[in-house]
Amino acid sequence: MNKYSKFMIIASMVTLPLLAIGGDQSIASPIIRKPLLTALIDGEKTIQRVEIKEINFAAQQKTGLHLHPCPVVGYIVEGTVTFQVDGQAVQSLKAGDAFYEPANTKILRFDANDDKVKFIAYYLLGKDDHDLIKMLK
Repeated sequence: MNKYSKFMIIASMVTLPLLAIGGDQSIASPIIRKPLLTALIDGEKTIQRVEIKEINFAAQQKTGLHLHPCPVVGYIVEGTVTFQVDGQAVQSLKAGDAFYEPANTKILRFDANDDKVKFIAYYLLGKDDHDLIKMLK
């Protein structure tokens, strides 16, 4: 057996298993799970469905004082937001940040800053919940 034959045998022993598991990928990329938020949801309510909304704000658009009759978790996709839950400090949220709005708690601020904002909101609803937001002013 010549050097070329030995090389081909070794090469096929290495490449055939790789082709079998991932096509022509030589090394699979690991799955990375980055923690963004842990929200402790009030246990009084059974969550039976989730409505997911993409919400877009113009630059400097303000939500106004409001609350949600259900817990809301969300993720800022684009832009920056000034966010404040009643009784908590003001936060600045940027793209990549997650947030939590507890049910029946005043949201004092959820305001776009100098750029447009896009975020995803997950409304955790019970069987009979229909309203997603209640404006207070």
